[in-house]
Amino acid sequence: MNRIPVTSPASVAVFRRILTHGPLGRVDISRATGLSQAAVTKAVTPLIGAGFVVETDDPRAAPTIGRPISPLAVARDRAHIIGIKITAERTYGVLTDLGASVLARTDEVNRSSAVDHVIEAVRTVVDTLSAASPTPVDGIGVAVSGDVDRESGIVRDSPLLGWHGVPLAHILEESIGIPTILENDVRALTTTEVLFGSGRDADSFAVVTIGTGIGCGLYLNGKVVQGAHGVAGEIGHLPLGPVDAVCSCGRRGCVEAVASTAAILNDIRAGHDDPSLTVEDAFALAHADDAVARAAFERAGGVIGSALAALVNLTGPELVVIAGENVTEYGLYEDRLRETFAEHAFGAASDCAIVLRPHVFDDWARGAAACVIEDIASGIATGR
Repeated sequence: MNRIPVTSPASVAVFRRILTHGPLGRVDISRATGLSQAAVTKAVTPLIGAGFVVETDDPRAAPTIGRPISPLAVARDRAHIIGIKITAERTYGVLTDLGASVLARTDEVNRSSAVDHVIEAVRTVVDTLSAASPTPVDGIGVAVSGDVDRESGIVRDSPLLGWHGVPLAHILEESIGIPTILENDVRALTTTEVLFGSGRDADSFAVVTIGTGIGCGLYLNGKVVQGAHGVAGEIGHLPLGPVDAVCSCGRRGCVEAVASTAAILNDIRAGHDDPSLTVEDAFALAHADDAVARAAFERAGGVIGSALAALVNLTGPELVVIAGENVTEYGLYEDRLRETFAEHAFGAASDCAIVLRPHVFDDWARGAAACVIEDIASGIATGR
């Protein structure tokens, strides 16, 4: 993979600051990193020489006293990355530059969630986006729900896909011939927030996704938490629901068994004795103040609020970002969620800000691309 070929820790700090906040003048970088202006100049010289940073007159550079001369920006065209988000029904893909700007997008229906059929869809998406790329693609990032081991590139367990022990990164590299990074989809989304979103200036935060599943990504102590065994922040599988609620993971009482889209829909179908109801029907019923639908969303909001309180009490983030495909309907359970959170958050933990950031599947794919961008930047420190 095309990584930045320098080893100075100062260059790591400088490049990351330019990547996340650029274009910036050297004075601004010095203030943000604590490096002297001379050290900034020394750190940025090899980055410019390698073509990853350029001097620019970009008007977006932050104004300072004495307008900075030639602010520094990431050379966006230096690398092109494909990000992939896999769901059971469809595979989504985006082509980005080094700054994670989306240059092209496409998606493909999976013939089924079987591994071979998904690989087929991924290949089609990659072929389409590679043809749209102005330069050879430097890397592919793939985001999958469930227990994902990024280090080995293995999907250990994905209940939503029905996969167990699938060496997906290896299969794709062998099939496509482009270096591939595999990551849990929520951690990938969290990486996007770290580099380009709400988390750029936060010391700690969490991303909680609500939709087909209930997921959580954590950014603590300057890192996206991977967990010793590749599992961390799985609030969707906290046992806060009733014991008779069966989760897609096979366990009982999980938050996801009450608050996922499927769980809410199943509650409403059962209450109306109508298995033909769709998700759209469920939303429409709730907005029409149907008692069964409102009760299902209220239950979901209460369980999610309890899970958020447990998360904040344990890890103490300054910010929780609520994301996912169903946050457009956040108003259906927001009040109950916030009430339950306030009831269970301990002391000053209740001061944690909860903000809404709607996402579509392209954003999940962009998160996978952001993981590749971070890996490209990590070559600064490792010299790989």
